[in-house]
Amino acid sequence: MKLALVLSLLAGALAQWDPNNVSGRHAAVHLFEWRWADIAAECERFLGPYGFGAVQVSPVSENRVSWGRPWWERYQPVSYQLQTRSGSEAEFRDMVKRCNNAGVRIYVDAVFNHMAEGSGYGTAGSSYNGLDFPGIYSAFDFNDAKCHTASGGIENYNDADQVRNCKLQGMADLNQGSEYVRGKISEFLNKLIDAGVAGFRVDACKHMWPGDLDAVFGRLHDLSTDYFPANTRPFIVQEVIDVGAGEPITSGQYQHVGRVTEFKYSKFIGEVFRKWNNQKLSYFSNWGEGWGMLPSTSAVVFVDNHDNQRGHGAGGASVITFRDSKLYKMANAFMMAHPYGYARVMSSYYFDSHATDQGPPSTNENTNSVIINSDGTCGGDWICEHRWRQIKNMVQFRNVVTGQTLQNWWSNGNNQIAFSRGNKGFIVINNDDWNMNEWLQTGMPAGSYCDVISGEKDGNHCSGTTITVGGDGRAHFHISNNADDGVIAIYEGSRL
Repeated sequence: MKLALVLSLLAGALAQWDPNNVSGRHAAVHLFEWRWADIAAECERFLGPYGFGAVQVSPVSENRVSWGRPWWERYQPVSYQLQTRSGSEAEFRDMVKRCNNAGVRIYVDAVFNHMAEGSGYGTAGSSYNGLDFPGIYSAFDFNDAKCHTASGGIENYNDADQVRNCKLQGMADLNQGSEYVRGKISEFLNKLIDAGVAGFRVDACKHMWPGDLDAVFGRLHDLSTDYFPANTRPFIVQEVIDVGAGEPITSGQYQHVGRVTEFKYSKFIGEVFRKWNNQKLSYFSNWGEGWGMLPSTSAVVFVDNHDNQRGHGAGGASVITFRDSKLYKMANAFMMAHPYGYARVMSSYYFDSHATDQGPPSTNENTNSVIINSDGTCGGDWICEHRWRQIKNMVQFRNVVTGQTLQNWWSNGNNQIAFSRGNKGFIVINNDDWNMNEWLQTGMPAGSYCDVISGEKDGNHCSGTTITVGGDGRAHFHISNNADDGVIAIYEGSRL
């Protein structure tokens, strides 16, 4: 009996690392600040058909209404009512149902380290004042007595007690060690699980004790059997920003609870593609754990996210975003082709680089619907990187090659690299300032393949470059240093 209990607990913990995707799907997209109705439509018309496994959605709980409606107001909860500028509870539930039916899972960005700062009202009309959140929390439920700084806020990030017990940017810091608080948080998360969500990206985990998070997650229901097998545990992704040397709180302290956001991935990949400090793509030969990152099965990886594309969080100017489109497509192609971590694509809206607080495209403070142009791109200041041909085709590449080992690694010692994933796919990248002309061993079966970066396969035709693999597995690759994308990718599904 004791052994069975231990095995059951172990299985539950391991399950919190499983993205819970439909079989054969291996990547997620963050549709940042999209409306629930637009996400539901995107699951049906694009994400499902093109093999995306999941969508991370913006926070779903009632949040503070701030002057100018900045994006960050979503990260200041007022209550756990499901009413935000993305839509109502009914619209949220409809989205979850429709996305699941399209084979696309929903991960909710969950905020429960803190509540809103100051006083005011929320998106469902609830009022709050200081530590009083009527009907949910009062002064007894916050960490003020545990924080011993003069300001009541974090003053020293080298003091783990301060980081976890004091206010983050003035926001009311919840005491997750309280049984009552744990009950309210788990009640909120279980409501979302019962509605059909597959997991959570949990905000600000660095500011909570791992033991408290473990206790909260231990109270969560199994996922809904309407969409998932019995006894399936929710996917847990913990946001832990860990790139600075010497800080006492590290991402490794959380990996026993669930997966962790690997911010070093975003920082390092930006530094290498930007060639900072004479770094080269050839150094990627031991990419992943060899670079001091988390074990692959613990990491959620991304080229950029909603924080660091705005200069917040970690990585600084090294972070590559949609503003550097060629480098961005190259870095995302590498991420999708490489086996390390669970990959998440960013889907942004345009914001002025000097106005990083800017909220989503809106009219009279109401978020605008996403415009889909006739060519499949987005309009109305929605960037929709996930719809770029070079990115959505690499999502399909990843789906096919997952489970295959990295083989046939090649580099020129500088910024030209290539590798295969078993005999299922092959990628070549040229980030040098000169042309690439190479015969390379692809590991692929003989035949003609459509390069899914430069074009689309349509039956036996390719709108881009065609690559011919000989009987010996070798093929010729030419990539000009002036090419639009700097990448060639072929895989089993692109064979003509």
